Amino acid sequence: MSAASSMGEGSIRRWMLSLALPAVVAQVINLLYNVVDRIYIGHMPGVGATALTGVGLCMPILMLVNAFAMLAGAGGAPRAAIAMGAGDRDGAERILGNCLSVLLGIAVVLTVGFYAGAPTLLRLFGASDATLPYALGYTRIYVLGSVFVLVVLGMNPFITTQGFAKFSMLTTVIGAVCNIILDPVFIFALDMGVRGAAIATVLSQGVSAVWVLLFLSGERTRLRLRPENMVVRPRVILPCLALGVSTFVMMATESLLSITFNASLSRYGGDIAVGAMTIITSASQLISMPIQGVCQGGQPLIGYNFGAGKPDRVRAAFRCQFTVCVAYAGAFWLAMMAVPGVFVHIFNSDPELVEYTVWAMRIYMAGIFASGFQTSCQQGFVALGQAKISLLLACLRKLILLIPLILILPRFMPDNRVFAVFLAEPVSDILAAAVTSATFFRRFGRILRQGPGGAR
Repeated sequence: MSAASSMGEGSIRRWMLSLALPAVVAQVINLLYNVVDRIYIGHMPGVGATALTGVGLCMPILMLVNAFAMLAGAGGAPRAAIAMGAGDRDGAERILGNCLSVLLGIAVVLTVGFYAGAPTLLRLFGASDATLPYALGYTRIYVLGSVFVLVVLGMNPFITTQGFAKFSMLTTVIGAVCNIILDPVFIFALDMGVRGAAIATVLSQGVSAVWVLLFLSGERTRLRLRPENMVVRPRVILPCLALGVSTFVMMATESLLSITFNASLSRYGGDIAVGAMTIITSASQLISMPIQGVCQGGQPLIGYNFGAGKPDRVRAAFRCQFTVCVAYAGAFWLAMMAVPGVFVHIFNSDPELVEYTVWAMRIYMAGIFASGFQTSCQQGFVALGQAKISLLLACLRKLILLIPLILILPRFMPDNRVFAVFLAEPVSDILAAAVTSATFFRRFGRILRQGPGGAR
């Protein structure tokens, strides 16, 4: 019995554990890609705080690259899971091939655009004369290797969705280990600073990309990359992109959100406020990425059983996903409120920056417990193939609530505008979670009754 076909049978909890645990481990290890550079850079002698702030200003560009990867990966993999559940293996393989072709095309466009536009964009994001050299040095090297990032993030979900969660985990393990080893070599031993950090990341992602492509074209995979399936067909790729738009918007708006935060904080608080935000953003990934891992593990199980017409198993899988996400978010919130300094010291030891960041982190993280509700329900819609409502809810927290609050609240708190900017985060977290949870539980039963052929 294949890994995919047996998702319709057996213990839901056991399946969730076998799929979600490797995905969570992979996301935590993938977190190292995002933070290990900043940890090393933040402790560079003499210039650590300035260099860390500069690299933090690159984040909107890096987030956009990741968002475009998930446009295909997060949309294609659930569609492939539903196709497998319906017994359409050929259709699932066409989805796989089309998604890879689209990712390669996107890579060309992003590399050219971001390399040429980096200086202007970084100034727009709030770079000062002191931080621009560090930001530009990191960004231009990173975007030259963006094709590897797109392949890894966009294709790896297709390994998980077949039930090969451990192999999916190894994708990030291999790259992260390479990055951890190469970072100190390029940053310190070769004295390349932030450019060395970028080179180490690109090389590590290249190794992971080769691993993914070899697996998906090898003998063990259930869905195989075939040249004939790489010819892009609108009827195949457009439904995938439509479903992936919600995840794309969530990640792309993270980029816009980072721009808005950094620009406002640079205006009201200067480089130290932007530096604090870099550390806070890194720490916040300790909650967002494991929760995303839980949902990545839950998606193939939910999608397969939804496609196979087994609503009781869909309910059980979502209930397990929801419980884990909410519990983890609550535990993380308690840790952030109690000992924020522990997390801050990981990235930098400058007394002034540490004191400032601890104060800001408690404000920013005050509503982070709500992310468990928001993410599990929004990603539940994605797993069920509900493209329209998942897109709307993806826009809600950031585009409709958070970004306007960042711009509006400082006008009502002129004596403490930096506080107002950080306060926008918990207010939007709680409001968005309440709306998303209510919407999901109101629609869940109807979606299951309608089945995969219902409204999307």
